[in-house]
Amino acid sequence: MTKNIPFATTLIAGVLFFTSCVPTKKFNDAQQALASARYDSAQLANKVKDLQAAMARQNQQSAKSIDSLNQEIADRQQQIATLNKQIGDLTGKNKDLQTESASRNALLSKSKQDLLAQQAKLEHLQALMDKQKQAIEQIRKKMTNALVGFNSNELTVSIKNGKVYVSLQENLLFPSGSAVVNPKGKDALSKLAAVLNQNADITVDIEGHTDSIPIHGKYQDNWDLSLARSASIVRILTVDYRVDPTRVIASGHSQYDPVQPNSTSDGRAQNRRTDIILSPKLDELYRLLQTPDTGAL
Repeated sequence: MTKNIPFATTLIAGVLFFTSCVPTKKFNDAQQALASARYDSAQLANKVKDLQAAMARQNQQSAKSIDSLNQEIADRQQQIATLNKQIGDLTGKNKDLQTESASRNALLSKSKQDLLAQQAKLEHLQALMDKQKQAIEQIRKKMTNALVGFNSNELTVSIKNGKVYVSLQENLLFPSGSAVVNPKGKDALSKLAAVLNQNADITVDIEGHTDSIPIHGKYQDNWDLSLARSASIVRILTVDYRVDPTRVIASGHSQYDPVQPNSTSDGRAQNRRTDIILSPKLDELYRLLQTPDTGAL
């Protein structure tokens, strides 16, 4: 019985020791777990803090990026507005240029039409002038052939200023200081009248001329004498030889249209003349010349 007491005591002490060791281990394990949890919590807190800082930086950068993007968008919009305005201006200018171009094209087209009309008019005018030259040359030939029997000191036939001049000297037509036509002069006028009556399209201008020596007697002055002589020839042509009087014009030039100087007797003799100026009727040519131009060249 006594021997069993120490065993029991030992057993109880072992049990107590064992039971006391178990809570201590658990406590230590719990503390260690707690420390590990705290460490993990601290680590996690640091990670959260770092994550929050990173997120803050990211948000700041994102905000800056958004601001920068918004500014860029605003700049782009401003550029677009500017470009749209420029496009609008260019469109307006283009329309103006198109309008101006259309106007210029219309003007150019009209100018071309006017130029063609002018060219046609000039060609027609040239044709009429060529026809006139031919007619004048024919008149000269007819008059030369009709008056072939007269000397050059009595009369001449020439072309001057686009007209035929039949110049009859005083010694063929009139006595000195007189307006009465000589028989030989009447003969010349009869031949001339025959050509005129066969060519109704010839107009006749009769010009009386004198020298510079003053006249005395029946006529007041050389004006009076030159007019009387041209009128006398008109009467012979129209009354005696039946030339249409509507074709004939009489005028006097006195001493003021000489063909030679009046300083010599020969020059004065040539100045005492009567010019019968013949030209084809140019009604069509005159109408063409008087037609207003349709446009400026």
